[in-house]
Amino acid sequence: MFPSEVYIERRKKLRAGISGGIILFLGNQEVSFNYPSNTYPFRQDSNFSYFFGLDHPDLVGIIDLDLDKDWIFGNDIDIDDIIWMGKLPSIKEQADLVGVTDSGSLNELTELILTARNKGRTIHFAPPYRGETILWLSDLLGVPHLELRQHVSKLLIKNIIKLRMKKDAREIAEIEKMVDVAYLMHTTAMKMAKPGIIEQEIAGTIEGIALSHGCSVSFPVILSINGQTLHNHYHGNTLTKGRMLVIDAGCENNLHYSSDITRSVPVGGTFNLRQKGIYEIVLNANLVAIKAMNPGIPFREIHMLAATEIAKGLTNLGIMKGDPVEAASRGAHTLFFPHGLGHPLGLDVHDLEGMGENLVGYDEEVRRSKEFGLAFLRFGRKLEEGFVMTIEPGIYFIPELIDIWKAENRLAEFINFDVVETYKDFGGIRIEDDVLVTANGYRVLGKPIPKTVTEIEEMVRW
Repeated sequence: MFPSEVYIERRKKLRAGISGGIILFLGNQEVSFNYPSNTYPFRQDSNFSYFFGLDHPDLVGIIDLDLDKDWIFGNDIDIDDIIWMGKLPSIKEQADLVGVTDSGSLNELTELILTARNKGRTIHFAPPYRGETILWLSDLLGVPHLELRQHVSKLLIKNIIKLRMKKDAREIAEIEKMVDVAYLMHTTAMKMAKPGIIEQEIAGTIEGIALSHGCSVSFPVILSINGQTLHNHYHGNTLTKGRMLVIDAGCENNLHYSSDITRSVPVGGTFNLRQKGIYEIVLNANLVAIKAMNPGIPFREIHMLAATEIAKGLTNLGIMKGDPVEAASRGAHTLFFPHGLGHPLGLDVHDLEGMGENLVGYDEEVRRSKEFGLAFLRFGRKLEEGFVMTIEPGIYFIPELIDIWKAENRLAEFINFDVVETYKDFGGIRIEDDVLVTANGYRVLGKPIPKTVTEIEEMVRW
């Protein structure tokens, strides 16, 4: 964990934005996957981790705004626990590590919350996302579990977003460490991308790299020759010459800071003319979008800049037609690029998504679109110094989507459907980097991972 001063300062800043009441942070519990004592690897709640830093289950953090006091609640272990898990720090000792002077048991937490409820005090809490947390909150607050979301504190959400979106030097360093591990994951995958290899061999190897560096994957590995399916977690295909392999993978460390990188490589190490043509368009969109990163620029504008570059490239190849600027403005590119350009990255791989995408990514000035494609842009508002964003344009040939658009003759003035038909067996290409917004522009984080045609061909053939 970070030094205790970091967590003390974070809680101090949170207090400054909220007046009155209690802020309640429930840490995560162990979760069973087939019987009670056989649990998934423990992963702490990101908000609890940000403000209280402790990485053990069944802990609760309280910030009492009226008394200017912080608490850590949890139950000390007994000899039965020690036999199975070894000696662990007491709750008091854990509280001391993060600058919290007061601590208590979970029974004492229940009494504190009941007293606060009886006095009519405001209890601020963020949206819960796990079933066991929802039930725990429901019991503590006396609110039916189906009604909990009606009682979440919008003021707390607003202040959490404000604090967590801007990464300080320590946080950036942790993210960058994870990009460097992702470098090993992706370059290893490139070297393994040979005909005859089964996808699961590569997926298992790169997840093992994350584990061997004291990390876990930050999301289930996406790795497939069927890259037209954006989140393809099936790893049973055999790699064959002429296919592109999309690898979207990252890792997170024990502080839970994440990386999220995508590379697309030709099986066997050589791009054919068709693959190279599409790849260069995506790479150009990636580079142009990164260069446009700057404080004060709405991220939606950067998304549309990338979309226009994709439309220009596809028009040059004869896949699209007409004026590419108009085509992008009318959404014709979304047949091939149906998702958003990127998302915030930090303690969550889709950072703060649990707080609500519209609250994180949009505001009064930039509203979320309802149009196909653009509606999937998770973040649209102005960038600020300290934001870490993914930049991940892509081009995909999704047969089912192509069939719908062709049958409806949708935006046919911009699309050569006869040419598109010849690409139905292509799959997809995506290129993704993690980028910090700086005072004067941007910085791509971590050790550069091969992404030019030459770099990738050299790595795959290594």
